[in-house]
Amino acid sequence: MKTVRFFTWGYLRTIQVVLFVFALSFASTGISAENEWQGEAVTQFKGTVYDSKTNEPLVFATLAVEGTHIATVCNADGQFSFKIPNEYVGGNMLVSYIGYQKKSIPIKSLQPEDNVIKLDMTTVPLVEVSVFPSDPDLLIRAVMNRRDQNYMDVPISKTAFYRETIKKGWSYVSLTEAVVDIFKHPYNSSRNDQAKLIIGRKSTDYSKIDTLVFRLQGGPVSALMLDIMKDPYTLFDQEMFEYYTFEMSNITRVDDRMLYVLSFAQKPDVKTPLFFGKLYIDTESLAITSAAFNMNISNREEAARMFIRRKPASARVYPTETAYLVNYREQDGKWYFGYARAQVAFRVNWRRKLFNTNYYTTMEMAVTDWKIAEDRPYRLSDRLRMNVIMEDAVEGFADDAFWGDYNVIEPEQPIENAIRRIQRSLEN
Repeated sequence: MKTVRFFTWGYLRTIQVVLFVFALSFASTGISAENEWQGEAVTQFKGTVYDSKTNEPLVFATLAVEGTHIATVCNADGQFSFKIPNEYVGGNMLVSYIGYQKKSIPIKSLQPEDNVIKLDMTTVPLVEVSVFPSDPDLLIRAVMNRRDQNYMDVPISKTAFYRETIKKGWSYVSLTEAVVDIFKHPYNSSRNDQAKLIIGRKSTDYSKIDTLVFRLQGGPVSALMLDIMKDPYTLFDQEMFEYYTFEMSNITRVDDRMLYVLSFAQKPDVKTPLFFGKLYIDTESLAITSAAFNMNISNREEAARMFIRRKPASARVYPTETAYLVNYREQDGKWYFGYARAQVAFRVNWRRKLFNTNYYTTMEMAVTDWKIAEDRPYRLSDRLRMNVIMEDAVEGFADDAFWGDYNVIEPEQPIENAIRRIQRSLEN
């Protein structure tokens, strides 16, 4: 039986922050005043991205303005809302998704609403499959050795949209959204990335949570730590390779690039909860372009210790599902963090109660613009901390114009319905 002996409490705290930490307490809060922002003139385009043959929506497809750093991401229904500065409306919008052919669309050909964009699935000629590397263990080591060459080597200032939700059963009990500034140090730097709040809104209905307040800790700082190439120890680093099994499982394309699909899972004799999933690796540069993975939570007690900060003594709380997605984008031969999403489900068993309670949590952050920055991080007083509870950091809930010209991820239908209910309640 293998135990990962080099885990330190600092490492475990990092995992806790990254994977969702909840403070379970007894409290109440309300809705406070509105925030407003107004920026440069933009034109908004809405629509859905589909598979051209099956008409299935392409979840989390990427849209970008060609020749710029402006981008957004489709939601879990394949829908998008993209605000493009008017100076770029004469250009093209690039739409991409792993396993599909990239499409370039003249922005002027788009309508304000109900655009339908269909992507064709790509095929990889059999002759190209011969490029499969013979040793997946050597491949992942080569990927990590080329990290400094493949990813941004200068500090970057980014704008990003962040959303977190908590559901009790099928009902939303908490919704928090924000636009944040991000200062990312070069990928060859060990310094922690930073986030600063620009604008945000929230709504929480604790009447649906009974006496239990389920609160998510970490916010955008947690999302940044899902950048597995900036913080490789979040998933695994070279010291941890011996605890995983790697296997070449497929080959595909995205954005005219051929990608290896490398599967990984912890070895059966490793008892500490680790991860399993797939890495998408550019065959030429050996850069990880995307990662989709889960945590092994078969050991409930150990997984609960890694996720839960505080809980009532009368409740047993443990995770039942986990899912993580990280996407990177490329600019001039260098890759950068573009999107992260984490979903974790929890079950609460109360003593002397017949029924269990299930909570479903989602955190996602999409980078919508970036620029090279001076190496001057934010003032300490402006930084969001690792223990931030975004529900406490933001104020208010407003109308559809709340976000001004910022790009945000289009809400999925259940979230859209929750927002409408919130807005109706505010009008009454």
